[in-house]
Amino acid sequence: MRTRLITTAAVIVGLLIVSVSLFAHHGNAEFDIGKRVTVKGIITRWSWSNPHCFLSFEVKGDTGAVTQWVVETQPPRSVTAGGFSQKTFKPGDEVIVTLEPVKNGRPLGRMLEVVLPNGKKLVTGHLD
Repeated sequence: MRTRLITTAAVIVGLLIVSVSLFAHHGNAEFDIGKRVTVKGIITRWSWSNPHCFLSFEVKGDTGAVTQWVVETQPPRSVTAGGFSQKTFKPGDEVIVTLEPVKNGRPLGRMLEVVLPNGKKLVTGHLD
């Protein structure tokens, strides 16, 4: 009886872990597919992690107001072939980012390409 209870509990926990991770991952519905926005900004953070890497940077607008942008990329394994690494970006670096913005107008998006301070262009693989 005890073995059956432990086995049942283990199966339930396993199913919960798998189902939560499946539901947590999203598709492309939030992005304005085909729309391209290019902004120049200063890096504040580069998060090299699964399931996506995230780049945070500040963009100064025409009025001088600063907006904090966050863009996602594919997972590290997928962007490494394009030249990205854990050390690609450092806080304070000035970059030019081309992205697909989210539909709701917030300063969020999916990175398509980035031009580094040395002029090198890296592409994430989403660019058509």
